[in-house]
Amino acid sequence: MRSDVDQEWVIGLDVGGTRTRAVLAAAEDGRPLGEGAAGPGNALTVPVPRLTDHLAEAIGQAVPEAMRARVVAVSGGFAGATAASAEDPGHVNARTALTAALNRLGIPADRLRVCSDIEAAFASAPGTPADGLALVAGTGAVALRITDRRTTTSVDGDGWLLGDDGSGFWIGRSAVRAALRMADGRGPTTVLAGSVGQALGVPAEELPGDGDWTRAHREAYRMHVLPAVMAELPVHLARFAPLVVEAAGKRDTVAEGILDEAAAQLTDTVRALEPHPGERLVATGGLLGPEGPLTEPLTARLHTLGLTLDWVPDGCRGAVALARLAHGQLGSTGRR
Repeated sequence: MRSDVDQEWVIGLDVGGTRTRAVLAAAEDGRPLGEGAAGPGNALTVPVPRLTDHLAEAIGQAVPEAMRARVVAVSGGFAGATAASAEDPGHVNARTALTAALNRLGIPADRLRVCSDIEAAFASAPGTPADGLALVAGTGAVALRITDRRTTTSVDGDGWLLGDDGSGFWIGRSAVRAALRMADGRGPTTVLAGSVGQALGVPAEELPGDGDWTRAHREAYRMHVLPAVMAELPVHLARFAPLVVEAAGKRDTVAEGILDEAAAQLTDTVRALEPHPGERLVATGGLLGPEGPLTEPLTARLHTLGLTLDWVPDGCRGAVALARLAHGQLGSTGRR
């Protein structure tokens, strides 16, 4: 085996809405050598100069200076970008920033691939698949059909105002709605009223307890919860999703119903892609991991469609594989 200094290298990037990750790996066999991390990298919301800085920081940590001239391919999976169109604004921003970051570090930028973070996550599955379905269920939710490593159809991913059904945001919003409905008399009793109120700093005397929750206390509760929620960005409602999981673990029927409905919503999202029985379905996102609260109910529903979940933690492995593919180290099937 060649020494690390003489080895040819590739860089894989997983660039999401909260952080940027870079992995240096051997072009020959994908063996990882170094990693780096930096700030957020959504190609549509992070200004290009700042995105360039974050990319340069993460790559600079991952790639020792002595090895930079021997990088033969770079692949980045970016939130807000796609491989489907080189004219897409997110794609243009990602390519511009990545080219500038590589030039700053003295890394060749002539063999560079930009795709979405979801396309990279799909490629992270065993065998580096080229075709199939991808499902993301984290703060947001979206399902994609991927053909020849490019997104051809998308379902949902419409954001907190119009969609992301079954997502962490959707679950968190449902928790607060259930708490408010209990408080004003429209909904059933749920422990979520107490846990949501505590999370928002509602005074103890205004929280539901073992005794009678008076109308005056209910009104005071609502007058505290509403302004506290409205003072935050809407997407921050996702932080209440763990409270639903905790309540469901205590057999709270309202919380159980929220999680069940979330799994049903995600199933509908996948069904809209018109999947074929046995088709590859790669999933990512905290709601669907090994400890994910929706893994079991969603798996059961997808079984009726002839589908099974193939979960991956992120797009780093896929980005490395796509870089190796660009360098010609992977066959057309992606298996090596």
